[in-house]
Amino acid sequence: MNNLLEKKTVKNVEYFLKKYDKSIKIIALDKTARTAIDAANSLNTDVGSIVKSLLFKDSENYFHLCLVSGDKFVSLEKISSIFNSKAIKADADECKKFTGFSIGGISPVAHKNIPKSILIDTNLSKYNQVFAAAGHPHVIFGIAFKSLCEITKGIESNITDK
Repeated sequence: MNNLLEKKTVKNVEYFLKKYDKSIKIIALDKTARTAIDAANSLNTDVGSIVKSLLFKDSENYFHLCLVSGDKFVSLEKISSIFNSKAIKADADECKKFTGFSIGGISPVAHKNIPKSILIDTNLSKYNQVFAAAGHPHVIFGIAFKSLCEITKGIESNITDK
């Protein structure tokens, strides 16, 4: 698994994170972190502390990133209201082309293109540390919630269904 840390996508995330905080560690997992449940099981942590990086596009084809607690689901109604435009989930090809990452490995940072907005699920604020994909489905990083907000310049929002 160590060769995963040498992948270009992972290196891009690591470089971005190290510019912000040299103490942030990239972790290669023995098992996949493709889903929030998989990641939580691999890390022996609460699924809610896992950050799902989900890409949506609005009716004008602008892309928006939603960082969502692993135990929650995005409310299309809520994000459409925030975007002031009907939101739909980006497909796998759109995610790869826009972010540079494949689904399951989409990082909250170091994207190929800059999203029009980044919304951060308020449910993540319950955790001192959250875990997010680092460019590959077997690679993650841990970060303080407040640091995630700072590094992404995201806006904390109530974006999930109850």
